[in-house]
Amino acid sequence: MNLPTLTVVVPNFNHARALPACLRALLAQSVPALEVIVIDDASTDDSVSVIEDFARRHPSIRVLRQETNRGVVAGMNRGLELARGDFVLFAAADDEVLPGLFEKSLNLLAQHPGAGLCCAIGDWRQPERGLRWHMGVGMAGTRCFLPPAAVAGLERAGRLFIASHTVLFHRERLLAAGGFPPELKWHCDWFAMHVLAFRHGLCHVPEPLGILNIRGASYHEHGRRNAAEYRELLGRLLDRLASESCADVRAPIRDSGALFLFGWPMLRLVVSDPRGREFLTPRLARRCVWHAVRLVAKRFTPAWLGNLYFRLAGYHVPQTGAPPR
Repeated sequence: MNLPTLTVVVPNFNHARALPACLRALLAQSVPALEVIVIDDASTDDSVSVIEDFARRHPSIRVLRQETNRGVVAGMNRGLELARGDFVLFAAADDEVLPGLFEKSLNLLAQHPGAGLCCAIGDWRQPERGLRWHMGVGMAGTRCFLPPAAVAGLERAGRLFIASHTVLFHRERLLAAGGFPPELKWHCDWFAMHVLAFRHGLCHVPEPLGILNIRGASYHEHGRRNAAEYRELLGRLLDRLASESCADVRAPIRDSGALFLFGWPMLRLVVSDPRGREFLTPRLARRCVWHAVRLVAKRFTPAWLGNLYFRLAGYHVPQTGAPPR
């Protein structure tokens, strides 16, 4: 079987210490990527020397240096424009892919060429708290293609979670959907993933195949702390969903309560802002409340108890490939 080709895009800003582990994991995959595009966003540490050292030893690595800092979303969109592969994976410089991600995903995508993306289970780690759990468990028991109706059904049942750090996007379909809207900042990938999944369906590999490290100083965590800025961002997300370009996915996203992931801020917005009234459903309200309760509980729960809960509640599956580190 001829496999589709893959481009990996690695946006980087001052991650010199994490880059070697990230790049080594990408280069060690059993099916190699066509190219690995590393976009350095005017780093002030030793990132450029690290990247150039890897590029000298590995011809598949392409380096793009930006003279001024433009932000991670601009880097992602630039990488998408430059990509030559049929599919594109966006790898954070401080995360790691696990063995088998490329081979298993590309084999499945070759069997289901109509899919908008492929995702696996995500191995999430919060080093500062000592927590570790898996996201995306329960979406399917075997490798499969889930058409849009099945994606909506999983979301209604509370079993849909697309682990962004394991996603291989169909490049042309992502471009047709508008890429990553800069105004959505740290939620631009959520928007792109869900538009493609609800529009084209997705492939799923039910194995933990990517490590995501959650840090308090991350772009996402820092941005959410400004309540006014976050409310404005969620308003822009509602505007996007209300646009004509999203007419085909608006109803399933609304009816499944998919916006619950944004918690209390989203619930308050859809109650108070006319733009959000369309999305205010009993399912969304229930899911927002339950999600907010779980976030508060996780914040104050000791690590040993939190990890025990994750195991007992099904947020953990045996690691495949390389042993856990």
